[in-house]
Amino acid sequence: MANYPSTYQSLEEATRKLERYCSYQDRCHWEVEAKLKELGMIPEARATIIAHLIENDYLNEERFALNFVQGKFNQKNWGKVRLKSELRFRGIGPYLIKKALASIPHTDYLQKLEDLAGKKWEHITVPNPQLKKRKLYDYLAYRGWERDLIYDEIRKLSAKD
Repeated sequence: MANYPSTYQSLEEATRKLERYCSYQDRCHWEVEAKLKELGMIPEARATIIAHLIENDYLNEERFALNFVQGKFNQKNWGKVRLKSELRFRGIGPYLIKKALASIPHTDYLQKLEDLAGKKWEHITVPNPQLKKRKLYDYLAYRGWERDLIYDEIRKLSAKD
């Protein structure tokens, strides 16, 4: 049995609901489209509501991409590989992805990687140096940091030991 809403919404009700949804937190088109489908809206109504949200600045892909990148970089310590992948998954275009990633200052980016790698390096307590390097690599790669930057950090940290 499909998961249909128990009550169908009028266009105005759904519009107000989506205005609140987009006001609470920046959303991308993909999230809004999914929410409208969840509400059981037909394609014509979805298009009308999305147009209304864009016209009234509730829905702005550029703002979403910039805030998403800043938030995930600062709070979750994600690197550019993961950020790019997550934005692509949400249907953000290459131009906006490039612009959003460029909003991260390069010095801040490298400093975040250095801090993150240093903290993790201290917490890895395996006696085998190769295994320690591998664990750090896996940790940073999962968070989406570039392979060459990870290797540079591992070289710096292992030289200190």
